[in-house]
Amino acid sequence: MNTQRWMSIRFFSFFLTWGIFLPYWAGWMVYTKGISVSEASLIMSVGLVARGLSTLFAFPYLSEKVSSKRLLNIAGIGTFIALIAYVPAESFASLMGATILLHLFYPALMPALDTAAGVLVQNKQLRHYGRSRQWGSIGFVSIGMVLTLFTARFGDEIIFWTLLLGIVGFVVLSLLRAPEVLSVKPPMDQTQKVGLFSVFKIKHFSLVLLIVVLLQAAHASYYNYGYIFLQDIDAPTTIIGVIINIAVIAEIIFFAIADRRFGHFSVGALLTLAAIGSSVRWIVVFSFPSVMIFCIAQVLHAFSFAMAHYAFMKYLINNIPQIQIPKAQGVYSALALSWSTAVFTIFGGFLYEIEPRFAFIGMIVCTIPAMILALVYRKIEVRKGLETA
Repeated sequence: MNTQRWMSIRFFSFFLTWGIFLPYWAGWMVYTKGISVSEASLIMSVGLVARGLSTLFAFPYLSEKVSSKRLLNIAGIGTFIALIAYVPAESFASLMGATILLHLFYPALMPALDTAAGVLVQNKQLRHYGRSRQWGSIGFVSIGMVLTLFTARFGDEIIFWTLLLGIVGFVVLSLLRAPEVLSVKPPMDQTQKVGLFSVFKIKHFSLVLLIVVLLQAAHASYYNYGYIFLQDIDAPTTIIGVIINIAVIAEIIFFAIADRRFGHFSVGALLTLAAIGSSVRWIVVFSFPSVMIFCIAQVLHAFSFAMAHYAFMKYLINNIPQIQIPKAQGVYSALALSWSTAVFTIFGGFLYEIEPRFAFIGMIVCTIPAMILALVYRKIEVRKGLETA
């Protein structure tokens, strides 16, 4: 089995659906379910709290009990059931319930896939993480291009049905054969020796985690209000998907060249560059609220998201034992991709209702501290290098 191709296809199929959910879901609830932006903000934030609980506790626990392949199956089927719950949901409370259920299953697929990739790299069965991960970005951007045409023709209702169809496709793929190392149940004697938070004992894990938590939290306003903001600044509906996906095209290019061009960069250097790029991105969006400038700023997604994620994966592969990878991924997903984003989604929503641009400049409260901490970690790396020279 070609594990590079297997991993690429799984990344592609998942991020095909994520390209629907992430930029469009809050807008779908606002425009098809009739709730306000602040209500959608609260629902998505509570969903992120549920997502954090799932990825911090349920995901690592199940990773100790079942194989990676079985875990992908469970999360995929659970996601399908949760999406069905949205069909009859019309009230704020029912939408909240459906969103919590969805976040218990759906986002767990992301750390599950990254864990599988990390295990394959450590077992020398996957040569290039970046090359496979770029196919996730390709899936994300390709569905955005297509969905824009469908929403322009059929309205925002099509967002739900497209996501449902994409999840069905992912589930079908997950039922097929997987690499043998991912089909093996973890040895009980090994998993019982390490606790959930044992990864914090690994040198510098807490510092690296804090940096990526801040960098990922800084995307809260963009993820939840970017679609609405583009409408507010009079972007044509037919090209909003294209504009959103400029960021993902930049991400694709980065992952395609990351192993070759940035493989020799230290984790600290990568995180520093990511923090600088993220700070510039949100300052530019705030300072020049135009469609053209927003498009240009989208290129910096290669730094603010892709480089930060690549840096964390590099740290994980080089420093985290295989048995602790699910725990590290669970902590990363809960803190960096869920709870911190939930907090700053509420913060961004508050700022957005005062003035839409404020929601973006507000994110530098994350990126500036992240830049300082990344520079500190870079100095630690340099000092360590001199000590071992």
